[in-house]
Amino acid sequence: MLVPGMDADEAHASPSRPHAAAARISRRRLLHGAAGVGLNAAGLALLGACGSREIPRAPAPPEAVLETTTLRLSRIPSVCLAPQYLAGELLQDEGFTQVEWVDSIGGVPAAKLIATSQVDLTMNFAAPLVMPLDAGDPIVVLAGVHVGCFELFGNERVRAIRDLKGKTVATLGPESPQYLFLASMLAYVGLDPRQDVNWVEHPPSEAPRLLAEGTIDAFLGFPPSPQELRAKGIGRVVLNSGADRPWSQYYCCLVAANREFVQRHPVATKRALRAILKADQVCADEPERGAQAFLDRGFTTPYEYTLQAVKDVPYGRWRDYEPEDTLRFYALRLHEVGMVKTNPNTIVERGADWRFLNELKRELKG
Repeated sequence: MLVPGMDADEAHASPSRPHAAAARISRRRLLHGAAGVGLNAAGLALLGACGSREIPRAPAPPEAVLETTTLRLSRIPSVCLAPQYLAGELLQDEGFTQVEWVDSIGGVPAAKLIATSQVDLTMNFAAPLVMPLDAGDPIVVLAGVHVGCFELFGNERVRAIRDLKGKTVATLGPESPQYLFLASMLAYVGLDPRQDVNWVEHPPSEAPRLLAEGTIDAFLGFPPSPQELRAKGIGRVVLNSGADRPWSQYYCCLVAANREFVQRHPVATKRALRAILKADQVCADEPERGAQAFLDRGFTTPYEYTLQAVKDVPYGRWRDYEPEDTLRFYALRLHEVGMVKTNPNTIVERGADWRFLNELKRELKG
């Protein structure tokens, strides 16, 4: 929970802009809310017994010096990556003096930016990370962030995943998150995504109109598309990955990094990951801040859809699931239909490094 109270700027914010105060991020409040570390009951009892005397404590050991103060992350137009955008100020406090944003559409193209050292570390979707790992690209997965951000919408002819056989489905392309997540879902119910579905390529922004017109039968939406579709009453939810098993048991978004960056900059890797995981909790506690952080990166999504998306995504659960299970699950699905050649266990063994996550689980008090 964030520390109660408001900064002076927030207290005098104009009432004509209801989310203006929420948009102003106080470094003091953000850091205190993200850390969330205080005395436990035993410590409070001891403090009371000692009156006003201060309990002597050993100084915290100094952290290792950053190997680099520059960090490059992907700028992907999906609201579910709000923790990454909100982490900007936390990254400054972790010692990064220069944070650069590299534009990407997400999916496999975003993973390739990591592999080619154009991006150091970033959030990306789980299924698209499997493809470059299968190809042996120098990418390493570090942690899971959240589950449940994608939803499958369909018309009246689509009431289950199996109903997609012979139907027309819109995606951004064969390397997009939409295609790869849907391919995993089709494989799970015994369909072949390469033969059983009529794929058409359209930008996600066109999907609501195409579904309403009947041009397409289904569309897998990432925030804020599901929020827009529900608000406009277009289509019906066939599957919600935040509620429907087994998808709700696996991460949607993971943190991945360039392998050489991790090897050369372990301190920077840990601190960058720490900033993102702290920001993930802030998104859960104060979604207005996550929404504004996304919009502050230059995206033009309507605020009401953006805020609702941050509220809908189950943030703050980076401890609750095993990211290794997520990698193996999607690698197995894509392996079943021949889209991945490498054994799923091998992908996990060579494509993951949980050292930093395990350390942060011990250090960050939940």
